[in-house]
Amino acid sequence: MTHATYPLSGQATPSLNKAQWRIIFLASLGGSLEFYDFIIYGIFVQYISAQFFPANDPYVSLILSFSVLALGFLARPFGGAVLGILGDRYGRRPVFIGSLGLTTLATIAIGLLPNYQSWGIAAPLLLVAFRLVQGICLGGELPGAVTYAVEAAPARAGLACGFIIFCVNVGVLIATLVNLGIQYALPPQDVADYGWRIAFLLGGVIGLVSFALRRKLEESPEFVNLHGKATRHPLRELMRHHGRSVLVAAGVAAIIAGFNGMLYGFVPAFLVKTLHYPAPDVALAMTVALVVSSVGLILAGWAGDFVPGRLILRVGSLGMVVVVVPLFALMANHGASIVLVLSLLSLVFSLASGIWPSILAGLFPTQVRFTGIALSYNVSVTLLSGFAPLAATALIAQTGMNSAPALYIAASAALTFWCSFLIPARSASALPPA
Repeated sequence: MTHATYPLSGQATPSLNKAQWRIIFLASLGGSLEFYDFIIYGIFVQYISAQFFPANDPYVSLILSFSVLALGFLARPFGGAVLGILGDRYGRRPVFIGSLGLTTLATIAIGLLPNYQSWGIAAPLLLVAFRLVQGICLGGELPGAVTYAVEAAPARAGLACGFIIFCVNVGVLIATLVNLGIQYALPPQDVADYGWRIAFLLGGVIGLVSFALRRKLEESPEFVNLHGKATRHPLRELMRHHGRSVLVAAGVAAIIAGFNGMLYGFVPAFLVKTLHYPAPDVALAMTVALVVSSVGLILAGWAGDFVPGRLILRVGSLGMVVVVVPLFALMANHGASIVLVLSLLSLVFSLASGIWPSILAGLFPTQVRFTGIALSYNVSVTLLSGFAPLAATALIAQTGMNSAPALYIAASAALTFWCSFLIPARSASALPPA
């Protein structure tokens, strides 16, 4: 087996032209929307649980709603594999358009779905079905966007991929702002009754506009250059000839999955309920941290077009191993502003966040790139993000330390640091050969 090579350091780095920026922008639209949808569900889960999972015990109702969220995570590897196979076999464009269309329809359907009192058991069953559709589509959306970006602009893959992840962060930020707007505009009872539906319907409107724009997207030039030689069995070829690359890629994404799973799945509620930080302070800190991360990852992606990406990844992951435990200890002991702590963590994290997509793309040749990125990334996210809240709770119970969740992030970062030494050196002047 030969490793795919992916350049970029030491090469001339031309600027992205207008056509390349157009492709990258259109590719990024779905990622923004789909992460918006997932975040919105988590934000309004308490209201959704009351309308679709009524129970005598409100905690049982909430657990059922979180189980639906977990199903969305579990659907991601399956969705990533299926959409990746289709994308590598039939082309990136039809998969990309279909994924966004299905997500948009599912989002609108959730916003309009009658509650349990109106439709009985059909209501929660349909909710589960729509969330599974979103999870399946999300499994292929970001890997597809990364694939499109690097194949449209191979000489500036770092910057192109950094922009893709930046747009994902924008989707998260929009979801946060929509939540704040609804909470301020409506009384609490109206938010519970129908306010949460507005957030889903707004996402649907954004999705329809994005779908109309994405239909103008051309097929990836790298895929077109295969001239009908696309593999008929991408997954089989991937596992037979690039199994090691799949494992390395999953390890590269470990810091992304571990940090994001902890930051968005556990930290906000933990800061308010356990560490007793005021909720407005937590909301401000999360927003500032997201902005810091967004700026940092763009710079990291840009730098990856001039220096080896594996070195940036190595510095970022090692930096996280070093700083995450003391910073979490400061936060747990109220020793520093949470705005400052989360901003510093996000700044260090942005080094890895901005460079991992172009690294993953460089591990796989064109015929199996979509499948390879989708499978490795989604397995890592499902395992490390999906179980992050449970792991954090268990670590606190076992150690008796409120700062113990930092150990989970440190372990994820250490795995990425180790895998950074397994990434092949880049010397070619183009994407991995077909």
